Amino acid sequence: MQKLVALTGAGISAESGLKTFRDSNGLWEGHDVMEVASPEGWLANQALVLDFYNQRRKQALTAQPNDAHLILAELEAIYDVQVITQNVDNLHEKAGSTNVLHLHGQLFESRSTVDENLVYQMTDWPLNLGDLCEKGSQLRPNIVWFGEAVPMMDTAMHITQQADIFLVVGTSMQVYPAASLIDFVSPGSKKYLIDPNPPRNHSDLMYIEENATSGMKKLQKLLEQ
Repeated sequence: MQKLVALTGAGISAESGLKTFRDSNGLWEGHDVMEVASPEGWLANQALVLDFYNQRRKQALTAQPNDAHLILAELEAIYDVQVITQNVDNLHEKAGSTNVLHLHGQLFESRSTVDENLVYQMTDWPLNLGDLCEKGSQLRPNIVWFGEAVPMMDTAMHITQQADIFLVVGTSMQVYPAASLIDFVSPGSKKYLIDPNPPRNHSDLMYIEENATSGMKKLQKLLEQ
């Protein structure tokens, strides 16, 4: 069974109604992203950061996977599918994908501020000031913020090197280090990019100039032939 690795980004979740950073000049709910998605923002105003992610979590609870998510899950019937996502939502899992690597963390997890290895699943959407880890420190969202290392990057590179088919969907290919994954695809592997306005900086890519849902429908037909 061939291995299909899909790198997904905010564009795939946007079609399920979840907002992206780049939709409004880097603003989320009127906040500069550095206020709510950086270590500096956390140090400056923990209550603001917690509330911001509480609202994202609350929204994500009711969001449903779209056709792009569902098709990726369906392709597991004929491919060994590994999703590498830059998204922190759980829409791939809701759609039925069984192998999902979250590069930038997960919205429904919290972690200790003194020990990053202490990670907790969240059963409800609020995370509040005074919610502590077992070592007595404030819990924070288990999200990789701007300026922080991406601990799953080495794993993602290893997975990418094994790809027979590498797919990019819903990402502008401008966010590093995730955008560099395409450089680790083995020569001879097929590479597809689904984007309505793709950056044409790779001569060996097959471009599908559509949004995530319509592009995945076209790709599914190509792959099933």
